[in-house]
Amino acid sequence: MSEQFLYLTTRGRTSGLPREIEIWFVEAEGRYYILAEFPESHWVRNIEKDPRVRVRLSDRNFEAAARALDQKLDAGKWELAQRLAQEKYGWGDGMPVEITPSSTGASPAPTPKPARAGRLP
Repeated sequence: MSEQFLYLTTRGRTSGLPREIEIWFVEAEGRYYILAEFPESHWVRNIEKDPRVRVRLSDRNFEAAARALDQKLDAGKWELAQRLAQEKYGWGDGMPVEITPSSTGASPAPTPKPARAGRLP
């Protein structure tokens, strides 16, 4: 996969409004991993409150579940995510967050509708 970024939409933990970020990612075994440089980042805290997220990647949109990995309990995935990010971007520090797409599958991103031309008198 040659894409450099994915767009992650979480639900604001206090406002309930959608919050989208652009972030580096890696993929392994059908899951996506993103790294939080700061575990107290708003998007991480939003995921802790509501793990349901939406992902936009290239021309695909899909629902997913996200969770911060535990360094001890998820040691293998933690190390894998950091290693893959280091190989792809030259940076692999941070707390990995695992994104598991829903079983409903990916759908194409909606195509923007062209603006309607105004009527001439």
